[in-house]
Amino acid sequence: MLEEFTNLEQHIENAIDWLWKLMPNIILALVLLVVGLWIVRFLNRMVKKFFDHKDYDPTLEGFLQSFISIALKVVLFVLVVTQLGVKTSSLVAMIGAAGLAIGLALQGSLANFAGGVLILLFKPFKVGDWISAQGVDGAVKEITIFSTKLNTFGNQVAIIPNGQLSNGNVINYNAESIRRENYIVGIGYSSNIKTAKDILLKICEEDERILSDPAPEVYVGELGDSSVNLTLRFWAPNEVFWPARFNVIEQSKIRFDEAGIEIPFPQRVMHSSE
Repeated sequence: MLEEFTNLEQHIENAIDWLWKLMPNIILALVLLVVGLWIVRFLNRMVKKFFDHKDYDPTLEGFLQSFISIALKVVLFVLVVTQLGVKTSSLVAMIGAAGLAIGLALQGSLANFAGGVLILLFKPFKVGDWISAQGVDGAVKEITIFSTKLNTFGNQVAIIPNGQLSNGNVINYNAESIRRENYIVGIGYSSNIKTAKDILLKICEEDERILSDPAPEVYVGELGDSSVNLTLRFWAPNEVFWPARFNVIEQSKIRFDEAGIEIPFPQRVMHSSE
């Protein structure tokens, strides 16, 4: 019993001696941690002020600020742990092993992260653009590191992972300042094609939102089963494209009726066997 007590005292004395030897490193590490956190906050404020005076994409600014903050904290962590006596080589090996394990567990998230970086770097679209991607049409509401939020026609929010966006097809309707519409309308075979074409061109001419250069054009696009399908092509600026399109559809129906031009619709004829 006495021997066990003596061994315990020896262990305690060794522990105290070890703590006394390590105490300067612990104090220096704490000082380094406090000063380092202050420097990190100071640098983050400087970075924010820098971006406030630059006209960069807001999403890219947020990403870079977060990335710089995390990178600085990682560097500070390495310095503090090294000050405590941990060898740099061992620390690098530990971080590498942890990174590999995390990477295997978060493959999907890392793919979305990489996709977000690519989107922010190459800018296939930006906040406010109307895009079509992954079967969803909508205005880009927010681009984060892992996903992109779209506002649909019905004001729903669609969230698409950036990994799919960066690897899939994306149609950006706002990439160009003007947009072309291919409006198809069918008229009866007995109706006058020239009159119908003149009416469609007149509608475009009277609408100030539709550009005169490139000039609107009308073609016979198809001879259908029950109608002659005319294709009207016109250009309009993005911001007024939809009002111009809706006006053309409405006015074509009104003026075709006034001119006696038939717009066929599907009909089923029943014949009696009697």
